Amino acid sequence: MTLRHFTIFLAVCEEMNMTKAAAKLHMTQPSVSQAIRELEDYYNTPLFERLGRKLYLSESGKRLQPYVSQILTLNRFIDSMMHGHNENFPIRLGASLTIGETLLVQVMKEITSLAPQQEIVSEIHNTDELQMMLLNDTLDIALIEGQITAPTLVADPFMIDELILVVPRAWQSMVPSTITTEELPSIKLFLREEGSGTRSLFEGLIKERHIPLQIVGNYNNTASLKQAVIAGFGGTVISRRLVTEELQAGLMTHIPITDLSLQRLFSIVYHKDKYINKSLQRVIDVAHALINK
Repeated sequence: MTLRHFTIFLAVCEEMNMTKAAAKLHMTQPSVSQAIRELEDYYNTPLFERLGRKLYLSESGKRLQPYVSQILTLNRFIDSMMHGHNENFPIRLGASLTIGETLLVQVMKEITSLAPQQEIVSEIHNTDELQMMLLNDTLDIALIEGQITAPTLVADPFMIDELILVVPRAWQSMVPSTITTEELPSIKLFLREEGSGTRSLFEGLIKERHIPLQIVGNYNNTASLKQAVIAGFGGTVISRRLVTEELQAGLMTHIPITDLSLQRLFSIVYHKDKYINKSLQRVIDVAHALINK
């Protein structure tokens, strides 16, 4: 098999259409189809399911795709390195929401101060989405707040974070100054969407205790959660880093949960087979250095 076969396979994966993949690669459609047939003959398994006029990745195709993506990425890196552009090889950097809102720009500024010519392409997604992107090699490295479940991903902790329960300021006279987990069902909660690290940690700990929650909103961004609390509709569980200003301004109130620890780790995450070049090592070093700033 050649890099040409892999390039064609990945293009078809991205387009899920032979004709569109051919146009993208400036090839003829029969040439693309032939290359896919050669791959399927070589591996003795169908890589795509052809249902009517639509293509779908087969299970074999799904297994092959991330490896092909890594091979092609490594090949591009080799070309860049051998032509003297190693320091400028782009970093595809991901961050989960809390880190994206509090630390990502700081990390990027530090990286570019150390390597002014370094190109960074950054994205913010929830933990589950970032894991999939790392597995499919559409990201090189990510800063993640949630639990990593994929065994092929390496998680290198670099900072401790704390989640807290905050409620509307107007509730201060109506709720205790502290509560227990048994009292949580009395509070209407707005939480992050399924797949977020914040929600997974909090909900997982509560489910272990078989305590029902009164969830009245599911939001995929921090701004909406904070607005719901400030407007008096309910409370939320959120990183302390994200509500420092609101707490200081008296817009919301922190209610400690006395029998529940909501500390978690921020981690640098990458695929175990990822080649850690100088650019990626710089990301790792900068993230670890944040703890001292």
